[in-house]
Amino acid sequence: MLNFSLEDAAKLAEASYDVERITSPRLLRSCPHEDVQAHVLDGDILLLPGSNSIRDYLRYNLRPIRLGHRRLRMSDDITEKGHSGTMWHQGFLAYSSVIFDWLKDVDVTPKYIIGHSLGAAAAQILSKSYGVPGIGFAAPRTKFVNGPVKHHKKCMLINRFDDLVPKVPGAFHHMGAVSELTANPRRNFPAHNMRHYREIVDVGQADGRLPSHWAGGDD
Repeated sequence: MLNFSLEDAAKLAEASYDVERITSPRLLRSCPHEDVQAHVLDGDILLLPGSNSIRDYLRYNLRPIRLGHRRLRMSDDITEKGHSGTMWHQGFLAYSSVIFDWLKDVDVTPKYIIGHSLGAAAAQILSKSYGVPGIGFAAPRTKFVNGPVKHHKKCMLINRFDDLVPKVPGAFHHMGAVSELTANPRRNFPAHNMRHYREIVDVGQADGRLPSHWAGGDD
């Protein structure tokens, strides 16, 4: 099982918006779906970028969208059972399902998952599906049921208190161990940007609120 540095995970999550910047671990392949961003790196690390501003997040993730031929309602009352049997937010599950199907097509089983924003939503679902460790930054709420489920401890979520995205959708819950960190100074609107999450990882590790590495917990 990979024991991954949180500092390195944050650097990869920031670089995921321009994968040509990533030189190590080497980029192997990217999902060809025009509406879904996912990358596989050396070591079968699954890297999942997302929307990098609250404005983009609300415009893309919290309005009706179309993936394939299905029209989806991104609202609190729509759920669907996933591959693992857990009830998830329908829109986040549909996004994750595209990645799941692509990985099956290219015969890749991820050993570690790293995601930001919408990618952190998918990281929660896919960490549960594969039973592998995951780290999510600026993670929205994906799971409909409250309380722990199988593989719950595999996933670690790092959220900023001054970021709106981890607080929605309100009727849902996070999957995994959640660290909500208070930043000084508060960033408010820009707080969702991944570069400010790199900042909060440094602060959280310096004062002992975050570990240096994450290998996933035991259920």
